[in-house]
Amino acid sequence: MAKSLPLNNQAHELFKNAVADQDVLRLAHVRQDRTEILDFGVNVAGGLTAGLRLAEMCMAGLGKVRLQAAGPTIDLPQVFVSTDHPLQACLLSQYAGWKIATDDFFAMGSGPMRATAASEALFEEFCVSEDNTCCVGVLEAGGLPTQSAINRMLDQVGDVDQLSIAVAPTASQAGNIQVVARSVETAMHKLHELNFPVATVISGTGVAPLPPVAKNDLAGIGRTNDAILYGSVVNLWVDCDDEQIQKIGANTPSCSSTSHGRLFLELFKEANHDFYALDKALFSPAVVVFHNLRSGNTFQYGKLMPDLLQKSFGMQNTRDGG
Repeated sequence: MAKSLPLNNQAHELFKNAVADQDVLRLAHVRQDRTEILDFGVNVAGGLTAGLRLAEMCMAGLGKVRLQAAGPTIDLPQVFVSTDHPLQACLLSQYAGWKIATDDFFAMGSGPMRATAASEALFEEFCVSEDNTCCVGVLEAGGLPTQSAINRMLDQVGDVDQLSIAVAPTASQAGNIQVVARSVETAMHKLHELNFPVATVISGTGVAPLPPVAKNDLAGIGRTNDAILYGSVVNLWVDCDDEQIQKIGANTPSCSSTSHGRLFLELFKEANHDFYALDKALFSPAVVVFHNLRSGNTFQYGKLMPDLLQKSFGMQNTRDGG
């Protein structure tokens, strides 16, 4: 794979910059012992700019995230992501692969602190570990971490001088953006599940509609996942044989799942709020486009479902003049 990059060091620079700008970004910073917590939307307002900063922090500074004008299918801003390091930025940092659960706290953990903990098989597979004095994590949670949750994370990351944690609920402006900015990440994760050589993915971009902020985190989980499953388009630049793309291409987008075409919230409730009980094939972008740098050929798979997005987002009469 590509040369290992200092994921936590880069993310920590972004964390420090956010602390310095906390008043402008409408954040709150708390420091205690070996831990500092930056609230992006639990007890503070946060905002759009905060969400963009949070998403880039989650990618360890190896990707750019911005908002752009509404696309042709739905009248909402689009979250655009780009990276020249999709393996490190997405799979090894942004992917929410760490479930943090104690008796009094639950969160999905992502960010480069995962590489420090190195408790997932993914890091052994790619021979990645980080020995840092600091590590940075992002929690998708409705509250700030309790002491038991902090202790659990400290135990996992080991002997670090500083654990820096950014927290945002799904039902917040920052948390909303942070989740929808995972379009490329979901494509990379799906490719890994399909045993595609993800190290051959050289660059990636993704775009997905930004849903209205939901009234609670459960509804927010539904909307943000639908934004990717039914509204995102990911472009990947790869260096491999065309046959490797064609072998897995049709199985890459979300429409490869038998659950495709249903609102994520309905599926999530049926699975008793357990992500791991859902069909793994569903967790992928609506459309995936491969650009093969080796052959010059392009392959496109999947389809958008704007009508389902409008239903998920509670939007009425978006383009009929009503």
